[in-house]
Amino acid sequence: MPDRVSHEAVPKGSAAFLRTAQAADYVGLSPRTMEKHRTYGTGPVYRKLGNRVLYAIEDLDAWSAQGIRRSTSDPGVGTVYSAKRRERPI
Repeated sequence: MPDRVSHEAVPKGSAAFLRTAQAADYVGLSPRTMEKHRTYGTGPVYRKLGNRVLYAIEDLDAWSAQGIRRSTSDPGVGTVYSAKRRERPI
């Protein structure tokens, strides 16, 4: 797989999986930030196969789509949280 992954390089609806570094590049984050999102539960869903962590492209797209806004006053459909510890609701 190439070092850099572009949205155009992967067909929509394909069952392609990316490793952490490739997934981070795909969504424009650092691999370390992706690791933090995984640790804190604030990131996209992933699969653990042996020692490998894999992200489905459709899951990355769905997670990033939660942050879509048309303006600063648009509440959007969801929230993409920072890669920080969050208090659990009671």
